[in-house]
Amino acid sequence: MITNNTLEKRNLHHIQCNGDLIVTGGGMSGICTAITAARQGLKVILIQDRPILGGNASSEVRLWMLGATSHMGNNNRWSREGGVIDEILVENTYRNPQGNPIILDMILIDKINQEENIQLFLNTAVYSIEKSAADQIECIHAFCSQNSTQYTFHAPLFCDASGDGIVGFLAGAAFRMGAESKEEFGEGMAPSKEYGELLGHSLYFYTKDTGMPVSFTPPAFALKDISQIPRFKQFKANEHGCKLWWVEYGGRLDTVHDTETIKWELWKIIYGVWNYIKNSGNFPEAETLTLEWVGMIPGKRESRRFEGDYMMIQQDLIEQRQHPDAVAYGGWSIDLHPADGVYSELPGCNQWHSKGIFDIPYRSLYSKNIRNLFLTGRIISVSHVAFGATRVMATCAYVGQAVGMAAALCKELQVSPRQLTLDNNMHNLQQRLMAEGQHIPSMALHDEKDLALQAHISTSSELQFTGFDRVSLWKPLTIPSAQLLPMKKGKLPLFHVALKVMQDTVLETSIRISEKAGNFTPDITLTTRTIPLTKGTTSVDIDFDTLLLSDGYVFLTFQANPNIQLGYTDQRVTGVLSVFNSFNKAVSNNGKQIPITGVGVDEFEFWCPQRRPNGQNIAVAFEQQIDTFASIQLKNGINRPVSSTNAWVADPKDKTPTLVLNWDSPQDITQIDLWFDTDFDHAMESVLMSHPENIMPFCVRAYTIKDSSGEIIYSTSDNFRTLNRITLAEPILTERISIQMLHPSDHVPASLFGIRCFGKK
Repeated sequence: MITNNTLEKRNLHHIQCNGDLIVTGGGMSGICTAITAARQGLKVILIQDRPILGGNASSEVRLWMLGATSHMGNNNRWSREGGVIDEILVENTYRNPQGNPIILDMILIDKINQEENIQLFLNTAVYSIEKSAADQIECIHAFCSQNSTQYTFHAPLFCDASGDGIVGFLAGAAFRMGAESKEEFGEGMAPSKEYGELLGHSLYFYTKDTGMPVSFTPPAFALKDISQIPRFKQFKANEHGCKLWWVEYGGRLDTVHDTETIKWELWKIIYGVWNYIKNSGNFPEAETLTLEWVGMIPGKRESRRFEGDYMMIQQDLIEQRQHPDAVAYGGWSIDLHPADGVYSELPGCNQWHSKGIFDIPYRSLYSKNIRNLFLTGRIISVSHVAFGATRVMATCAYVGQAVGMAAALCKELQVSPRQLTLDNNMHNLQQRLMAEGQHIPSMALHDEKDLALQAHISTSSELQFTGFDRVSLWKPLTIPSAQLLPMKKGKLPLFHVALKVMQDTVLETSIRISEKAGNFTPDITLTTRTIPLTKGTTSVDIDFDTLLLSDGYVFLTFQANPNIQLGYTDQRVTGVLSVFNSFNKAVSNNGKQIPITGVGVDEFEFWCPQRRPNGQNIAVAFEQQIDTFASIQLKNGINRPVSSTNAWVADPKDKTPTLVLNWDSPQDITQIDLWFDTDFDHAMESVLMSHPENIMPFCVRAYTIKDSSGEIIYSTSDNFRTLNRITLAEPILTERISIQMLHPSDHVPASLFGIRCFGKK
């Protein structure tokens, strides 16, 4: 028993902690920063002021993680983020395809717990800092409410991933809050005072069907007059969670210090909305529904934005400006909301898309006036308009990975974040990021230590691609449709297309390409054909008589015609898919982006894929084989389709697809990296939405690696991950490595983006 009757003032229990990098904020950006840095050997302290990890993705808020893929409703093909965030999304889809936020919580805490170089402090809030110089942080102080302990954390490097920028704010880092005028940066989307300068907060709720009538009595503070919400007629009994993202408030207030006030107003709205659904008599289908969960803390969108050595603006995104220090990319639309939120007469968002993904430069990821402070998440150095695109979670996480790797290099080189921009440091940072799966536009991985670059690669087969000649089903040509095909420089082949013609008509078809290499916006039409058709089932030959000036993807498009059915195949191949000029209102895709005069964005059409189990390839065949799946691509350092498939694909008829690496002399090998296709075009929303499969159909599940003597080095039958890094307990000395795979299914041949081998470090 402990007794203490003293009247003296007592001090809190106090613990000092030291690390190489202190990350404040356990949302997705902080998680990916911490994991990346820890895997590079840094001792990382991760501080989170909530009881769980994930921030807006966690079960406390329940917003789905998205980034450049944008619900697959834009033209950014194969753009899901790589690296740690890919690892998390792929694992969540595998273990949690129903999108249960509680399971996602488990996955995130498990990820952090597996990293021996991370010390995690939950329920711990930063409240002050100390400096060793005017521009340098020495330590931060934090308090844990659960163990009544005060902590002092020391490190040479700090990363603010807190969302509101608590560390940067206390340290005196330069920041902005609100919107820049059009005059400052010439941004056409800069909002007016009437529209508002800040995005608000949101709270969500979940419902469930009990199978029996359930009554609801609202609290006294619930909104009484639902008509105060101009869009109240948009509410549906079967919609809940982040599908109601537009239930937003707080853009006219201080989104840092007024958060509790904003939360109470959002509670008032939510309970008022549920009272309307349950008791207005307009929703008989809600009789057996009950509230299962209501958010306790708001999901924040915007507060402080901190200034780095470079501030991204609208033109960086829309013009897709290239930066020599690019370390990440984004691709969400510039998505701004009226400051009055749910009470506004205006649409809930104002979204304008770029034609493709855009660079995020390293110079935007550290403070311009606090020399040892990294910035990540939504607080990076961007204008209010550019923030509309960089703020989404998968993009924030991707930026975090760049910061984590940069911190590791800073420690190794004993330099500050800014000094990392000097000499050859940026090239080294980019290469090390790509080695961990970070795709950076217009860049490729080339590591001289990679033994695979010196090997002679042979395969048991390569897919000699002549399109798809098997028709599995027919679909009416009710919307403009296209087959996206990787083609080689030179004359296009003769295309054979299977059709069912319901009555005499004409087929309008064209070949389109993207003006910018690596984009998937078909903004250039090379040629068109109009082909008369007579009633019946037929196959037409289309000769476009057109030359391609360079390798790249082409869109073989078919204009809508209800009197025609296209043949489709159940065959799927890495880097090949169908796209459609269709609508996706979730991301303001109305088929074509038609900008308002002066807004500073481009006019173009959206051509997007369909989610599986739809999205079959159009049965288009050609006699001339396209050499687009050769094993030479395994060495090109790009692990996803961009301007080509960048993949080796085996012949579907090959019963044991095998890849062999031969060296002129024996090699000591300790590590083998394999890069599989987990479909970077699939958005993998983390919560609420379910997915048709938990393993991507292109991913090789089973393979065996053998050395030159035929001994098995490694074997697995349950792979679902993008990067398989096989670290051998003991080095092997071999002149040959073979990798024998099984096809993922009868409809999908085995494929691989890359192989890398390394010896003793």
